[in-house]
Amino acid sequence: MDKNIKIAVAAILIAAGIYMMFFTRNLGWGVVIFLLSAVPILLYFKNEMILLSFWHLRKQNMPKAAAWLSKITNYKSQLHKTQYGYYHYLTGLTLAQDTPGKVEPYMKKALEYGLNMKQDRAMATLNLAASAIAKGRRQEGQKLLEEAKRLDTAGMMTDQIKMMKDQMKMPSMQKHMHNPHMRQRGKF
Repeated sequence: MDKNIKIAVAAILIAAGIYMMFFTRNLGWGVVIFLLSAVPILLYFKNEMILLSFWHLRKQNMPKAAAWLSKITNYKSQLHKTQYGYYHYLTGLTLAQDTPGKVEPYMKKALEYGLNMKQDRAMATLNLAASAIAKGRRQEGQKLLEEAKRLDTAGMMTDQIKMMKDQMKMPSMQKHMHNPHMRQRGKF
């Protein structure tokens, strides 16, 4: 649903509640309708599709989370500005298992738009570090890992950060691999 429609519904509910409280003397129903106007106002700032997607991500149900996110067709008209970053963040997380190469632009946009919680920023930078390391950009990956470690104040991602640092220490097998079937060239 478009975000402006939610504000219009909230305005209609507030007007109906005030009308019922003061002009028809139905004070109880007026208060109930006035309080019901809080629902569209809440859904204006926190989109229902993103809330349901977060709920399915918490249950580790990636396909349903992706399905709820796919219902957002135009994020700029359907979401509030504060939700743009979370839309890209959740899209990146749902793509991370199937196509890890496509995660990087979504996480960059999520950090660009802004994420409210430090844990979310740490997860986004950790995903960026993983994609940088996978593409062979070790220095950038190291910087991003340090930033993710700094943002992870609760210590929820210390194992993943440690595992990625250990993975960076291992030599790249493509550079050091020797093909024994290759003919020896050199001095005769």
